[in-house]
Amino acid sequence: MSIVVTEDRGPVRHVVLNRAEKRNAMNQQLLRELGSALRAAADEDTVECVVLRGEGPVFSAGVDLGELASLAGNRSKTGQPVLRPFRNVFLDCANLCETMPKPVVCQIHRTCVGGALEVALGCDLRIASSDSQLGLPEVKFGIIPDVGGCSRLPAVVGLGRAKELIMTGRLIDAAEAHRIGLVNRVASPEELERATQTLVDELLANSPVAVGRAKRVMDASARPALAQTLELEVAVQEYCVAALREQADQPRQTAEVVAG
Repeated sequence: MSIVVTEDRGPVRHVVLNRAEKRNAMNQQLLRELGSALRAAADEDTVECVVLRGEGPVFSAGVDLGELASLAGNRSKTGQPVLRPFRNVFLDCANLCETMPKPVVCQIHRTCVGGALEVALGCDLRIASSDSQLGLPEVKFGIIPDVGGCSRLPAVVGLGRAKELIMTGRLIDAAEAHRIGLVNRVASPEELERATQTLVDELLANSPVAVGRAKRVMDASARPALAQTLELEVAVQEYCVAALREQADQPRQTAEVVAG
């Protein structure tokens, strides 16, 4: 069974993360399937709005840490770190949400952290269940949000609040996320589907051409240097990973000296 499925509801394409047994953790397979589904939605004229949501108990627990750990120390045949290609697959999904000339709504329930929130930040609007928790905790693990989190969050919530969320790594509930503008609307868990449809109906009531083009203009205005900051993110991430690797090697080197 595909770990990303789609469902058409009239002119609305629902793109659904379907790896519920792994809390929709984002591995390379899921991200590639998600990218393909988003491209298809962007290319089909009959699709006027996209809803991104997750199957199972949570929207997504973020990056698949097991897969990420297995890649962290590996290098490609050319000797280059493989983290950058993995990150590119991840970033592609957020970029597709942002660049398609159609509104993309992210429907969040329970958990949306790390890379999952970075993908959600690529969406135009976010609606969350009242029991949700959101955050970018990467600094707790010695890395940074490098899939657009550092680049997109300041434009959504303001620089000061973005710094607080990223530099402390703390998670916030849906009420606070709404207060600071991270999510546009909050609904009770049992009303989340209906509230999402209400938002979608408000979007569809307008000219799809005008809505899609207004989106592109606003994104360009809010993040005029997005390409440069996205590149800076990955350069800094490579520095952080190298620092972590050096720290991990130090105890081993000390032990070898003692043993010798």
